[in-house]
Amino acid sequence: MSFADLGLSDELLRAVNEAGYSEPTPIQVGVIPSVLMMRDIIGIAQTGTGKTAAFVLPMIDILGEGRSRARMPRSLILEPTRELAAQVAENFEKYGKYHKLSMALLIGGVQMGDQVKALEKGVDVLIATPGRLMDLFGRGKILLTGCSLLVIDEADRMLDMGFIPDIEEICTKLPAGRQTLLFSATMPPPIKKLADRFLSNPKSIEVARPASANLQIEQRIVEVSSRGKKDALIDLLRAPDVSTAIVFSNRKTTVRELAQSLSRAGFKAGQIQGDMEQADRIRELDRFKAGEIAILVASDVAARGLDIKGVSHIFNYDVPWHPDDYVHRIGRTGRAGATGKAFTLATPDDAEAVANIEKLTNTQIPRAGKSAAAAAETRAPVEEKPKRARAEPRSRPAPKTETPRSAPERAAPRPSPPPRRPAPRPVVENDGQDEGWNGPVPGFLDFKLGS
Repeated sequence: MSFADLGLSDELLRAVNEAGYSEPTPIQVGVIPSVLMMRDIIGIAQTGTGKTAAFVLPMIDILGEGRSRARMPRSLILEPTRELAAQVAENFEKYGKYHKLSMALLIGGVQMGDQVKALEKGVDVLIATPGRLMDLFGRGKILLTGCSLLVIDEADRMLDMGFIPDIEEICTKLPAGRQTLLFSATMPPPIKKLADRFLSNPKSIEVARPASANLQIEQRIVEVSSRGKKDALIDLLRAPDVSTAIVFSNRKTTVRELAQSLSRAGFKAGQIQGDMEQADRIRELDRFKAGEIAILVASDVAARGLDIKGVSHIFNYDVPWHPDDYVHRIGRTGRAGATGKAFTLATPDDAEAVANIEKLTNTQIPRAGKSAAAAAETRAPVEEKPKRARAEPRSRPAPKTETPRSAPERAAPRPSPPPRRPAPRPVVENDGQDEGWNGPVPGFLDFKLGS
């Protein structure tokens, strides 16, 4: 099946073809015709399946007719993070190049004045995070009564971030007769309740079982010790088939230290994490997309929504604490039908977290061969042998031969040696690993549209 079979306009087909796509993905085949028929949709799809284009493409054709009015957007797309919102905006610019549609991006971390000006001119598509949208609505800068199409994207992520009450309030301010599209990787009870309340006779489209990992991704668990972890990662990164890779860690401090270590080891490595300024994050991401750096070390702020073509490998330097984050992390490779590889470095302390991931994905993840991991494991003890040798007590010399003594002399008790004090334990400095967790948080990108 081709995109032309889905009922899209010639202008849209031209833009899709110029973007390099010829065949729609299963979620696009299932969603696009139903959206064009004005049906409400529940889309259950894992990351990397082409979900964004599944709602962006039909929206462009639906909004092709009509006229926007000041402060009254014609459609609304809710995204959990700035990063995802910015990427949806990029999709509208790419596919809507032959349509005269106006768009506004409402996200935090940027000046509100420019966003208000865009709304006052009138927009066809409003892409927003719930927090900034509620802020502007409370200031009376936006009206939602003219919004005829609502998209709730990454609904399970919205639930994790506590946005469901905001979404419920936003839905009550939109027209009752609107068309609503809800997308989620999983369907927990609160999301099911949300759909039952605000969607009208929706069509459910599921292209993969909930929380399943992309079958195009070859997954491996690499069993390592904490001491040999970094060496194991370096060995894996030196494999000849690693062209571009994202390395995920649970903590911001680890991201910084690991990026520096990889650079010292000769890799072209960069980083993105929560303590960086937005301009620095954008620059690092652009360098990665342009191929100036081959390895991007990231915290979970980048786990969802990064759509970068050609990422060959994902490395979980830390096993994610939440099993669903594993699915989203490895989903940065194997996108749009391509294949990819994902390696997770697991210590004995990670056994429970690995088991939770395998339970969630209903998959027994194969354990990697001992080649790279074993090399790292064998190096670490070699470096420590001198330390252990110094710590061992010296052997006592053999007793000298003495002339026989009289019985009273032999019976005389020897004085007891003074008690030996235990060797002082080495002081372990706090390495800063526990200075806060950078788990799932709102995204960070700040794109200027129309540039």
